[in-house]
Amino acid sequence: MPISEYLRNLRSKMGPTLLLVPSVTGLVFDGDGRILLVRHSNGGVWVAPGGAIDPGETPQDAVAREVWEETGLHVKPIRLCGVFAGPEFHVQYSNGDEVSYVMAVFECDRIDGHLHADEDEVLEARFFAPSELQSVNLARWARFILPPIVRSGQRTWLPPVKWEPPGASG
Repeated sequence: MPISEYLRNLRSKMGPTLLLVPSVTGLVFDGDGRILLVRHSNGGVWVAPGGAIDPGETPQDAVAREVWEETGLHVKPIRLCGVFAGPEFHVQYSNGDEVSYVMAVFECDRIDGHLHADEDEVLEARFFAPSELQSVNLARWARFILPPIVRSGQRTWLPPVKWEPPGASG
């Protein structure tokens, strides 16, 4: 589902102006340590599956739903890897809509299902070895978080804090 009814209604009132949107991403690994990525129809970039959290939905349910909708895999979130936001998570869609995502990233275990792209929002879905990530056309946010998480093998990674109080010298 490309856009929820909630966001569609909000867009009808706000237009393409920048919206701050809570979202989730699921990190699904196979038995060989390869990560599941999907190639989006909007821009053709590769990302880990995920999307916006619907009103009243928990992040855990949202990540399970999003992975299912985009890939056909039933997953269970097992670990929060981090919560991310910032300039890397700002997206301008081809229709002009702007979004700044606040993204909760979960490692997920695969429970069931057969891997396939939804062929609407996602054109392709497959697993990539860590060594392949450098040659994949990753979305900006995915380039920011996926390589450090996959490389470390620890599934948790937070970038250093850059903010300082006014007048502080660090």
